[in-house]
Amino acid sequence: MPLLGSHLSIAGGYYKAVDAAAELGMDCVQIFTKNNNQWKGKLLSDEDIGLFREAIERTGIRMPCAHDSYLINLASPDLGLWHKSLEAFVIELQRAEALGLVGVVMHPGSCVGASDEEGIARVVAALDRALEATEGSAVEIWLETTAGQGSSLGHRFEHLRAILDGLQTNHRVGVCVDSCHLFAAGYPLSVPADYRATMSQFDEIIGLDRIRAFHLNDSKREFGSRVDRHEHIGKGHLGTEAFRNILNDPHFARLPMYLETPKGVVDGRNLDAQNLAALRKLAGPTPKPSHNRKSR
Repeated sequence: MPLLGSHLSIAGGYYKAVDAAAELGMDCVQIFTKNNNQWKGKLLSDEDIGLFREAIERTGIRMPCAHDSYLINLASPDLGLWHKSLEAFVIELQRAEALGLVGVVMHPGSCVGASDEEGIARVVAALDRALEATEGSAVEIWLETTAGQGSSLGHRFEHLRAILDGLQTNHRVGVCVDSCHLFAAGYPLSVPADYRATMSQFDEIIGLDRIRAFHLNDSKREFGSRVDRHEHIGKGHLGTEAFRNILNDPHFARLPMYLETPKGVVDGRNLDAQNLAALRKLAGPTPKPSHNRKSR
């Protein structure tokens, strides 16, 4: 069964997210390494790093990862913003490495009036520099599939393939598949035959071996809407069967899968705990998908 967890708050200390994940019975956790709506962050202290790493060791939480700042746009045609984004992204990778995270999830960015090809070229140039600046690090870069709002890149498998192909080296670069984003971008997941077709298409274009993680989110908006609005598991347009297909796909049996569903407490019960329970109920024996994993 895949590792199941959620994106959790670092308020009060980075280790707090790890402890919260353990208390909720999670296997893995995703965090921000700083305030995601600010360019600058307080320097990580030795205490921050030590407490976080100790909490990982103590709780047994696996595959901790981060999501980068929403301000970063490596596809921007604005040269000033591009340089600022690149600098911020390198710092995100350095912070993640210090904390011992396995990956940093990032949206490829928005090309804002430029062509997709021009935007992809800027992403490639930025990632090449970021990889060079963090050479020797273990932390990976995980390109996230996107819903396709506005001029954002990543809502077609071909975008991610072009980024991977353009890099000077891509051994530290993988993909994080977001269920809501795929659905909103027009890739069906709920009917088993459609799910197999989508994953076969991904395998043909990118390769299933590039998938490092999943974001498990239902969708508030309809199929192909290209609108990124997350909903609780089984409460949106995706429904439960899409998650049953993902959770029971043997290709992904050991991958981390992080919830990014709405937070809160209802009737005294944590909503992350409710979504986690809903996912675990869906995990069980099902027929194996017919798509054949390719090596990339």
